[in-house]
Amino acid sequence: MTPQPSTFASSFETRLRDSAMETQAALVGLLEDAALTDETARPPRLLAAMRHGTLNGGKRLRPFLVRETAAMLGGDASAALRVGVALECLHCYSLIHDDLPAMDDDDLRRGQPTVHKAFDEATAILAGDALLTYAFDIICAPQTDLSDRQKTELVLALSRAAGMGGMVGGQILDIEAESIRPDEAGIVQLQAMKTGALLRFACEAGAIAAGADASHRQRMRQFGETIGLSFQLADDLLDVTSDAVTLGKAAGKDAGRGKGTLVALHGIEWAEERLDRLTQDAENLLSPYGEKAAILREAARFIADRSN
Repeated sequence: MTPQPSTFASSFETRLRDSAMETQAALVGLLEDAALTDETARPPRLLAAMRHGTLNGGKRLRPFLVRETAAMLGGDASAALRVGVALECLHCYSLIHDDLPAMDDDDLRRGQPTVHKAFDEATAILAGDALLTYAFDIICAPQTDLSDRQKTELVLALSRAAGMGGMVGGQILDIEAESIRPDEAGIVQLQAMKTGALLRFACEAGAIAAGADASHRQRMRQFGETIGLSFQLADDLLDVTSDAVTLGKAAGKDAGRGKGTLVALHGIEWAEERLDRLTQDAENLLSPYGEKAAILREAARFIADRSN
């Protein structure tokens, strides 16, 4: 794709970088050695593995979407940060488990050894389990300054996005796709669940954290679904066109395993044109918010045009 120039590009890049740094700092604080109230102890090896799987860089795109959506709708920045960090913990759990030999069997993540390579498989599984659980702890803790109703809505929405009808369900469909290649509808469903569900939640969560009404929440949910489709299509395109050094993980694995993707089905040119259409759809969903949505528009373009 040819990147579209924008007067907001530098502002977007600065906001994304700053948000990633703030998310990283919050994660460091939440993964400190000292046990919290009602925790007996934090085993050092488990904590080290959790840190290895979370404090290893990355764009921190999901927390960024939570925070920018909340900001656009007038939400509290500190509460949105904690919700974003909770989502990042859950996302990192999914990566740790996805990298395991029984799943995608990857040795590299963000340019570093995966958790099961740096430690062992059992420790990686438990680190993922702990991060998954911690995500809900962070949302519900008193330090997250939201109403009980907002916290309940967030927990329910995240449970649905991450569970058997969302990300985890998408992962089993992805495994099945190695032996039974799905048709186009099956690929879209798989990707909407495995990748899109958490991106959808990120945008909806920002609206919940801002106390926005149902119409704003539904619009941002649709925006999240659209950029989720774009994210996975761009990922599949990069798997074909990029390399391990650029990606920070193995390239060409989908083709190697015979997985069905929209790129394999329709080709690179079709995928690039589809990304353009999805980006336009995402921008159209933001039109009611005017200039307040400038950063999220750039986010939609970044997702489609990214190089890793």
